[in-house]
Amino acid sequence: MVVRIRFSRFGPRHSPFYNIVVAQARSARDSKPLEVIGTYNPIPQKPTNLSEEEARVAKPFKEISIDRSRVKYWLGVGAQPSDSVWRLLSMMGLLEPKPKKFGSQNN
Repeated sequence: MVVRIRFSRFGPRHSPFYNIVVAQARSARDSKPLEVIGTYNPIPQKPTNLSEEEARVAKPFKEISIDRSRVKYWLGVGAQPSDSVWRLLSMMGLLEPKPKKFGSQNN
């Protein structure tokens, strides 16, 4: 029984929103997961509650909300993150970045 940490997509077309879920590797992308451990909104949002001048110079950000203790638990019991979730977790400092593959044909 292989368990994966992966994205489950929600939201209308051209406006994705993802739940970060723990699910069986063979189950469908949007099937019922074992556990929802976070959310990810890839569309950059402007910060709120700022003055007009601060809002003009503020950078948009992508919203990520994740339960770090549950991620550590699932990784500890052998759950395998997908490539996109691996990248997200490595940016948060929960995993080491994946090594680059040398000799690939993609230039």
